[in-house]
Amino acid sequence: MSSINKIDNSALRTLTASVKIPMQIDPEIIEGCLRNERRSQNELYKLSYGMLLGICLRYEKNKEDAEVLLNSSFFKILTKIDKYQRDIPFEAWAKRVTINTIIDEFRKRKNDKHQFVETFDHSMPIESMDFNEADQRFDAEDLENMIRNLPPMSQKVFNLYIVDGYNHKEIGEMLNISEGTSKWHLSSARKTMKEMLKKVMNKVATVFL
Repeated sequence: MSSINKIDNSALRTLTASVKIPMQIDPEIIEGCLRNERRSQNELYKLSYGMLLGICLRYEKNKEDAEVLLNSSFFKILTKIDKYQRDIPFEAWAKRVTINTIIDEFRKRKNDKHQFVETFDHSMPIESMDFNEADQRFDAEDLENMIRNLPPMSQKVFNLYIVDGYNHKEIGEMLNISEGTSKWHLSSARKTMKEMLKKVMNKVATVFL
């Protein structure tokens, strides 16, 4: 296994462990939300808050902005709850609505600011490094902070591909970019993450010298 795949696996194991908060949703709460009952809506919000915030924090640099996304996402969950199919876990459906909301917001910002040029060099040499050691030294919060420091588009692609499990075709459609551009951003994010991890590990090594 190459070192760059090791960082993918390390990030995936650590981040999914940190954001995987089991949701025990009583079917009666869902039924109450379908009837627009305020009490059921408040209960669903409290039960969903941790899981939804964990997702939003991977796409925003600060908690305030993440909570804005969370509230927008929860509003969409409530307005679309009549489309929820009982044969799939509510958590999976709510996660998909949340990610779609995040991507919609990102598209608005992207259209307001700039267009991305799709002439990238897809060959990015990566130096070898043992990321198993990095996985042992860094917890989920450390990795999440590093991901938040990635450039916005690379951050989105990294999260969607590594953590949320979308393929490059799906990511391209969601972000209005080509598959090649999605692959470039993932490669760029991996390289940047590797460099950030290497710097921190060098500092740690220096302390013990």
